[in-house]
Parts: sequence; C-alpha cells; structure tokens
Amino acid sequence: MKELFAQIIEKMGEDLARPGLVDTPDRAAKAYEFLTSGYNSTIEDVVNDALFPSDCNDMVIVRDIELFSMCEHHMLPFIGKAHVGYIPKGKVLGLSKVARIIDMYARRLQIQEQLTHQVAETILNVTGAAGVAVIIEAKHLCMMMRGVEKQGSSMKTSAMLGCFRNSPATRAEFLSLIES
Repeated sequence: MKELFAQIIEKMGEDLARPGLVDTPDRAAKAYEFLTSGYNSTIEDVVNDALFPSDCNDMVIVRDIELFSMCEHHMLPFIGKAHVGYIPKGKVLGLSKVARIIDMYARRLQIQEQLTHQVAETILNVTGAAGVAVIIEAKHLCMMMRGVEKQGSSMKTSAMLGCFRNSPATRAEFLSLIES
C-alpha cells in the first residue's frame, strides 16, 4: 500500500521529497490498515466466549457507542454513534462485545445501511435473543466534503429484528429509552 500511496501523491502533482510528505506514504498505509482492520477479525475472535447464562429476559440497551467507518463508494469516513438493544433468551453478551462487534464491521469498506443490518443479525445469531434493535446515526464526509457539500446533514438507519419488528410496544420502548 505504501508504494500505491506514493503513486497517488505523485499523481496529485506533489513532490514526495518535500519534508512534510517524505513519510506520508508509509503513514497513510498504516492508517488505512487500521481503518480497515475489521477484515482481519472474526466474530468468534471478537466474542471470545463472552456469552453468559442469564435469567434476564428484559431489554438490554447499550447506547451512544461511537463508531467510524469508511464509505465504500468514495473511501471517505463516516462518523457517528450506534444504539443497540436486545431481549435475551437465556444468554447475555459481555457488554464490551457489543461495541467490538460494531467496530469489527465498521472497520471495513462499508455503507451504513449494511453496517446496521450486519450488527443486528450478528448479535441475534450470537445470542439467540428474542429480538435485536440497532440504530446508527452518522455524518458522511462523502456528502459533506464533496458532491452536494451539506455539512449539517446526517443519516439514520435502523434494523429491527424479532420482537422489535413484530411488537410495536417493544420497538416503542427501545426508541423511548435511547432518547432519554
């Protein structure tokens, strides 16, 4: 990647010998390796047996989970937060694992709609929950810095699975709790 970044910088008309750019190809390659590190993770590695027996069958919510990802269309960041809720059926997921699952998928070239569904489906599959709800709200630099250049815009996506899709009362409870 380092050599490819050097080529891109040169194609822009820049001088790679300029002091500020001498190490930029290496730094950019390392940055992109980190920003796309989700490709090197599996759900088994992320969850790491942090699934615990529990009699809890009440809604579990983790909100305001910060995230960043890279738009697969322009390779520019989108930055925001996720809110996740699930209703356990005999097992609960370690708290940090919810955030780690989000990071695993977010650190890939991605669209927000897909990210939202990947997180919801994964948590449902891992926990066997009665239902999972995920809402992601993010600002997309591909829309803010280029194209229509709307800096105040944001996008909100949701995935409602199981009882969150089938029960308006469950969905309404989740939505009211993430707003409080």
